[in-house]
Amino acid sequence: MRLIFLGTGTSFGVPQIGCGCAVCHSADPRDRRTRCGVVIQAPNGTTLLVDTPPELRLQLVAAGIASVDAVLFTHEHADHIHGIDDLRAFSIRRATPLPLYAEATTFATLEARFPYIFDDGFRPLPGTTRPEGAKHVITPGVPFEVQGTAVLPIAVPHGRASVVGFRVGDLAYITDAKTLPDTALEALAGVRVLILNALLRTPHPTHLSISEAVTMAQRVGAERTFLTHLTHENLHADLAAELPSGIAPAHDGLVVDLPEL
Repeated sequence: MRLIFLGTGTSFGVPQIGCGCAVCHSADPRDRRTRCGVVIQAPNGTTLLVDTPPELRLQLVAAGIASVDAVLFTHEHADHIHGIDDLRAFSIRRATPLPLYAEATTFATLEARFPYIFDDGFRPLPGTTRPEGAKHVITPGVPFEVQGTAVLPIAVPHGRASVVGFRVGDLAYITDAKTLPDTALEALAGVRVLILNALLRTPHPTHLSISEAVTMAQRVGAERTFLTHLTHENLHADLAAELPSGIAPAHDGLVVDLPEL
């Protein structure tokens, strides 16, 4: 199993527009954070893209990702879906629409904002293209398969939005969570690598803070936990130095390999 972090930043990204802080002007490339997304490459060769952030084209080019087998959406917020048009680079090379997996509420937003992707009656003008996606509605707690790879969607609270994380084998990706309820902790039992959002040092109404994320990570007990969805509040090196053993900040471009047992 391989995990590739495409983006690890909050909805503002880092550097943040107009900001003069030390992090936004840092020379450390790990402090440059695009909006959140990952690629999961399963042992059987299935490649899954999680979310379509606004910088998706640049992220995929930087990571050398030439194709994906499906896209999984965590939720409907702009920083997680507004790069969806870049999927046409994949769909134009396919004989069938690219499979898209999301909750019904997320699809409702996608269809409202990007109707040309889902309207079978829409035909682009000759010489032009559009992304073509095949809808697959998912339900939290109900596993589904993508080309033989089992995926478990896990519900987490995030203000008014309905959000799911995903478990694929011994790997779990959770972003935009305020906490991990008991049902999520049960679904995460035994994971070896956990990715968890950690927004600020202070409490936030819809996101885990760094200290809350550490507490939740320790409750899950994965061998390795990586924090994502980070703001410009922390230099990567400083945060890495203070986190407990087994917990580290992720950064754009980080590759995590999870050998099979």
